[in-house]
Amino acid sequence: MMTLAELTSRVRAEGRITADVALEARRIVYAGDAVLTRGEAEDLLRLDEAVEDRAPEWTALLLEAFCDHVVRQQQPPGYVDEAGADWLISALSRDGRIKTDSELEILVRVLEIADSAPQRLVTFALEQVKRAVVDGQGPLMRGGSLERGRVSKGEVELLRRILYAGGGDSNIGVTRAEAEILFDINDASRGADNDPSWTDLFSRALAASVMAASGYTPPSRDEAMRRQLWLEAPSGGVGDLLSRTFSSLLAPRRGFATLSDIPPSRMQPYVMQERELDAEPVTQDEAEWLMSRIMRDGKVDAAERELIAFLRREAPDIHPALAPLLEAADATA
Repeated sequence: MMTLAELTSRVRAEGRITADVALEARRIVYAGDAVLTRGEAEDLLRLDEAVEDRAPEWTALLLEAFCDHVVRQQQPPGYVDEAGADWLISALSRDGRIKTDSELEILVRVLEIADSAPQRLVTFALEQVKRAVVDGQGPLMRGGSLERGRVSKGEVELLRRILYAGGGDSNIGVTRAEAEILFDINDASRGADNDPSWTDLFSRALAASVMAASGYTPPSRDEAMRRQLWLEAPSGGVGDLLSRTFSSLLAPRRGFATLSDIPPSRMQPYVMQERELDAEPVTQDEAEWLMSRIMRDGKVDAAERELIAFLRREAPDIHPALAPLLEAADATA
């Protein structure tokens, strides 16, 4: 069987990755025990970077392989640890910048399927979109061009996927660090003909960050590991019964039947913890932070006015420290 190194040489000579090449790569990677090694994952990236003409089947393989290696094959499955995050950032980027559009998609897809991932992985993904808006360069170009200082519809959708990915902080909440990046993007695109969806995403995400909107929180990595071991233990009792019950619910992925594969609605009685989706008051700290960010340039733009309007409609209480900002928004409406 051909090696990945030999396949890479062939691809460089031909200048493209066809569906047949993708199939050959799949045979190489998933031969034998079907466990992707870190070296094989890095070889796949070198192959991806070799050419720009790549068949959809290749991208599908790349995403599947990296999600297997970084998320599904870990213990416990579904949890990206600190070491995994460090390796992924290093493998996908050079000088802090993602190199290709497919590698950016790898990062986002990992965040989407993971139960939990280090916050810096989410921040790193958001920074890639921020650089696209600020510099007009990066993997979002996809062989075309970006308009510097403008937020496009594609960039909004990518931001939405990252912010609400399963592996992010508490899944639904928007952290202060994430909110700061959104403000940076808004500042960089002030006055531009941004896609209308940007205003909606910005206002809702920022409102979520200060109203502490909460939802499903996955169990910690240690707790998930404990539950995984308990379910897999050959007890012959309740543990064995639950293990067999879960197994019947799984859709195996080349032999990797894990807790992370179970639909959340089926797992809820056993391992999920839910919190009520209650909006909380805007506190003094949050109000002062909003004041400092929005009034940094002494102006309130359209996206920021929509944020303020959203808070007025949805927040059960807004701290008086935000009153000057509310008045400024009214004055510029």
